[in-house]
Amino acid sequence: MSSPSEPTWMRFFPPAQWLAAYRSEWLRSDAIAGITLAAYAIPVSLAYAALAGLPPQIGVYGYMLGGIGYALLGTSRQLAIGPTSAISLMIAGTVAALAGGDAVRYAQIASLAAFAVAVLCLIAWLFKLSVLVRLVSDSILVGFKAGAGLTIIMSQLPSLLGVAGGGHNFFDRAVKLAGQLGGIDPLVLAIGAVALMLLLLGERLLPGKPVGITVVALAILLATLLGLPALGVPVTGKIPEGLPALGIPTFGLLEFDDLFPLAAGCVLLAYIEGVSAARSFAAKHGYPLDVRQEFLGLGAANLAAAFGHGYPVAGGLSQSAVNDNAGARTPLALVICSVTLGLCLLFFTGLLTNLPKAVLAAIVFAAVYRLVDVRALLRMWRVSRIDFHAAAIALISVLLLGILQGVLLASIASIFLLLARASRPNVAFLGRLPGSGRYSDSARHEGVEPMEGVIAFRPEASLLYINAETILDTVLTALRTSPAVRLVACDLSASPYIDLAGARMLRDLHGELASRKVTFCIVGAHAQLRDLLRAEGLADRTDSTQWLRSLDRLLADDQARSGQGTT
Repeated sequence: MSSPSEPTWMRFFPPAQWLAAYRSEWLRSDAIAGITLAAYAIPVSLAYAALAGLPPQIGVYGYMLGGIGYALLGTSRQLAIGPTSAISLMIAGTVAALAGGDAVRYAQIASLAAFAVAVLCLIAWLFKLSVLVRLVSDSILVGFKAGAGLTIIMSQLPSLLGVAGGGHNFFDRAVKLAGQLGGIDPLVLAIGAVALMLLLLGERLLPGKPVGITVVALAILLATLLGLPALGVPVTGKIPEGLPALGIPTFGLLEFDDLFPLAAGCVLLAYIEGVSAARSFAAKHGYPLDVRQEFLGLGAANLAAAFGHGYPVAGGLSQSAVNDNAGARTPLALVICSVTLGLCLLFFTGLLTNLPKAVLAAIVFAAVYRLVDVRALLRMWRVSRIDFHAAAIALISVLLLGILQGVLLASIASIFLLLARASRPNVAFLGRLPGSGRYSDSARHEGVEPMEGVIAFRPEASLLYINAETILDTVLTALRTSPAVRLVACDLSASPYIDLAGARMLRDLHGELASRKVTFCIVGAHAQLRDLLRAEGLADRTDSTQWLRSLDRLLADDQARSGQGTT
């Protein structure tokens, strides 16, 4: 974010800001980070492209071009852009049905999806839709990530075991895999198991180091020396040399209603994951992050990927952590990473020919197993059952329906969860704190003295159409169970907003109490609330002194009847 003295255009072109403050000593750190990120990106991008059902070099294109696009318009200085596991599986699960078995059409649709993501990001930026993404709760994300992680792991198990696999969702894949366990290839299993063990050990013992590229190099060396392809071990095969040929994606391949759900799901996933990671690094390094501008950064990354015949890309926490741990100070690290990847595409693709596919599966497995956060699920079960149920809905929907349908259903579930919470607000019934003139929630504080003949309640939420009836029913239930009530007071100090339905509820409550000859008053209403209550004819109920006079009168009457007099 720019200062008020900076030209307006600088807000939309972040390099103008960080380049102006760039220090020469940062160049070494950015160069090391860029090369380290490229070493991490090569095996991961190959693995994710295979997961997406695309040629392996397409994943490298996404890292190379997406990073350049984000560096031009993104505001995070450590976020790394490239293919992600969830989006890769979403592409595999959606595009296959749309391509009809045509490999060329498959790649064209994947590239068109990246272009559509860029367009939707621009629309989201124009209409300031970053606020809508915040409606997806953390509990929904925990469940979604767990479901995505399990689905991705299940999709990679056949490659680790050397069997054919198959199936449309998690459970279908599990059933088919169980039927193929008798055909496990011991050699493929050994390769995958050793690679996975080395990756997990390297992650634990050498955090932030390019362990993946080391494992890939060892696997290629052993596969070549031992002649593993001749023994039937599946390998990547020849990867085309050279940089991607830039071109406009092929339009007219899909109807809008086929393309939009895929692109919208990718935007939702990419933005949430990217902004979450970017915020953590911005807080760590002490610089501002423009969450609205992140739509432009993500859009530019996907536009560049689309022109390079790649598929949708996003910012991920794992690759960004590699970038940050390696010392990245600015997005120049992404540019250096892209240059490094470009050199690899020009001169070193032949070295990847004998890379066993089981090693790629192990790389995916090692990258996604952390998505299944069992501790977070157990904590939600203990602390908040409604959050656990929301997470469970997201998890099961992903396992049953797949990534795309799962993320869309999870988003809808998140909105309904928000509405469900708002529809059942806490209504505090107040009593007097002993030895003071203060009042507090009787259910939450011990020793609160009840007020004879008085019901004082405080809705702890805005009074809206979704909760007005619940609040009214709660108060009327208390009225039926309380003997000889002569005064009902509504404290609106904890209600920041009220709509017409809420005001109508108060008017109905007033009418019901009047028919029972019970006094009703409203206290603690803010200015905006008083304006609406005045328009609804409840202005005379909002005088706080009326509540105090009525309460004092009731207390005096009670004391007089008991022979104690007044105090």
